[in-house]
Amino acid sequence: MKKLITGNEAIAYGALRAGVKAVTGYPGTPSTGCLSSLLAMNLVDTYVEWSVNEKVALEVAAGVAWSGHRALCTMKMSGLNVAYDSLISVAYSGCDGGLVVYVADDPGANAGMCEQDSRSFAVMADMPMLEPATVAETYALTKFAFDLSERIKGPVFLRLVTGIADSYAEVEIEQPVPVSQAAPLLIKDIQRFTKAGAVIATNQHRDLIQRLEQAGQITDEVRLNKLSLSVKPGGLGILASGIAAAYLEEGFEAAAPFGFNREDVSTLEIKVVHPFPVAEARKMLEHCQTILILEELEPLIERGIIVEAQRMGYRGKITGKLDGVFSRIGEYGVPQVVQGIESVLRLGIPENLLSGNTQALKLAAARPITVCAGCPHRGTYIAIDKAIKKLRLKKNEVMVTGDIGCTILGMNPPFDLIWTEISMGASVSLAQGYVHAGVKTPVIATIGDSTFFHAGIAGLVNAIQHQIDLTLVIMDNRWTAMTGMQVNPGTPCNNGASAYQEIDIARIIPALGIEHFWTVDPFDVEETAGVIHQAMTLPGVKVVLARQECAIQAQRQGKQAGKVRVVEENCNLCKLCLMVTGCSAFSLGANAIEIDPELCYGCGVCIETCHHDALVAEEA
Repeated sequence: MKKLITGNEAIAYGALRAGVKAVTGYPGTPSTGCLSSLLAMNLVDTYVEWSVNEKVALEVAAGVAWSGHRALCTMKMSGLNVAYDSLISVAYSGCDGGLVVYVADDPGANAGMCEQDSRSFAVMADMPMLEPATVAETYALTKFAFDLSERIKGPVFLRLVTGIADSYAEVEIEQPVPVSQAAPLLIKDIQRFTKAGAVIATNQHRDLIQRLEQAGQITDEVRLNKLSLSVKPGGLGILASGIAAAYLEEGFEAAAPFGFNREDVSTLEIKVVHPFPVAEARKMLEHCQTILILEELEPLIERGIIVEAQRMGYRGKITGKLDGVFSRIGEYGVPQVVQGIESVLRLGIPENLLSGNTQALKLAAARPITVCAGCPHRGTYIAIDKAIKKLRLKKNEVMVTGDIGCTILGMNPPFDLIWTEISMGASVSLAQGYVHAGVKTPVIATIGDSTFFHAGIAGLVNAIQHQIDLTLVIMDNRWTAMTGMQVNPGTPCNNGASAYQEIDIARIIPALGIEHFWTVDPFDVEETAGVIHQAMTLPGVKVVLARQECAIQAQRQGKQAGKVRVVEENCNLCKLCLMVTGCSAFSLGANAIEIDPELCYGCGVCIETCHHDALVAEEA
């Protein structure tokens, strides 16, 4: 049956066709859609969960694979950093059931965070990595990845980038195979499943290297990498991996009017980025006088081809990133294919051939990312600002560390409050560093609820142990909201999802022995500001839990915080409500501020900003 699906969904369907027993992961754009689509299917025989973080997700999946069943673990590139501590150990031990680790990279930083190239993790872990160029290839390679994992008895990486993960294509989808109901294996083998001792660890390392070599032999046998040599030798050879390979033919068409002849060019479309396809690369070097490498981010393939060229005594030209033609930054598309062709063939292709008209872009107004209308974080940001002012301090005198998720949006106007962002949970630990550095003004750390569960608890425990003077504001909207409203351990278990045990942050904090702890409603800005002000004046670790459900999710459940009405005769269009809150429900009318009833959640935060009683609360 043909279906229009995304790359993320292709992995989901491919895993089901492979008979996957369990799927685990942590939300993170651009990988989120894979596990979300599986959860929406309400599967009976395949277990699917959002784990508390990527390390836990990987460990759960490893347990399934060590028991002889197939497992898939999903994450974005930043999550791989979190999981790698366990992943390298699992790779050393190998697995009995198929274990596929899906990681999605984000060239161009479309979703923020680092432009990390996860292919380097495959090199470090001596794990095979498959990288499809299209949505259809993604479906096929997912199925193959499980088979490959079981043949080599080791985990296998499957890597996508945003351009494939979120792209749609029509793909022929087969029916899922029945999930194995075989009894789980219980293998007691300390030589394989522990690391306590040099002999054990080095033997496992040797086995790991052999599994990688075996993976290379298998992928060579099935000819996953597509080598096409021109009839006439001595011309141009193009090596392309991942999404860059998908743009080759379009690039060739664009270059054709300038004298480019497709028949004169050899191509190697690389689907197995690790281990490096030595045999195909050598054939390309033997056949071609000029080599062009097209790959996003780091020059991994390029370095591989240079090594083989050196070994062969190759005297031709190799063009890519290392000679400065391409940047290590950003996404690849047709322009990069054309740019590469022009750099080696000098056909006279204009630089602006595919640049398009940018005049409209120059006229566009700046639109900083901000929180949604009704977002409870808005009240918290304003409250922190008020608390700082109550101490007769300025915003540029008080360090407010930020964290991953919706809460980081306090860095932008109109709040301009958050100073830093590192990684999940880092706000709490980073704040401690500023205290140790001798910062005399109060230090505040901000973090969301899902991020707190993910990696913030350890930092808080460290602060408590060492009695650090800081204020932690946990902004609890009850959901992992920025990545698409996934549940987290603190999400109330009344949202239609399968049953789970809700874990209340308000019970965790006192259990850690924190003396100064408050729970506040961020929609009550004055009370929240008062509590944060008080916290900033007290010694030791103080925690403020600002709790209100995400407005989007609340409205989906038919909830409304209230209703705000504009008293037109009182409004002088001073725009203070707009400038303080930045709420997207506001717009400028002819004689007064206007509120879009479709956007307004009725939180009432704006009411406290108006000095003319032009905004009033009404019953919802």
